Amino acid sequence: MIPRRNVRALCARLRREGKRIVFTNGCFDILHAGHAQYLRRAAALGDVLLVGLNGDASVRRLKGKGRPVQRAADRAYLLASLSCVSYVTIFSEDTPARLIREVVPHVLVKGGDWKGKEIVGSDIVRAHGGVVRTIRFLAGRSTTAILARAGGVRPRRPGSSGGRTGTSRSRSSS
Repeated sequence: MIPRRNVRALCARLRREGKRIVFTNGCFDILHAGHAQYLRRAAALGDVLLVGLNGDASVRRLKGKGRPVQRAADRAYLLASLSCVSYVTIFSEDTPARLIREVVPHVLVKGGDWKGKEIVGSDIVRAHGGVVRTIRFLAGRSTTAILARAGGVRPRRPGSSGGRTGTSRSRSSS
């Protein structure tokens, strides 16, 4: 995790060290295999992968009521735990445009669902000689799909076995 206020200085240092900076962003509300593959492929495009993570209020505005499922601090922790992710910073805006101006990455990466659309920050990156890449997502892997499938799952009642069978209990002999 890197505080937002330190991003500009971090990126300046990385550039001085000759590192190729890759940037991507997203909500990453429920981290899944599709996210992991996407981030691994993004990281392969450079030396350092910096992930901009939408803050809680931003996710709520973009995704609607009931989102995010996980707090920003937890989402950031999970992302930072992936070996392919070098740094994670949380931003509060609905788009990463301001953050991209601070990072000025060599490579801006978005998911394949952005192909053919104007990618926020692409003008900034290209103006500084960088490139914009899209990476295809794993089919059928999305937070929305996971939440839809989980919709029928009821929370466990306190004291229930959580669906386990054959729960053993110790018995006292009389």
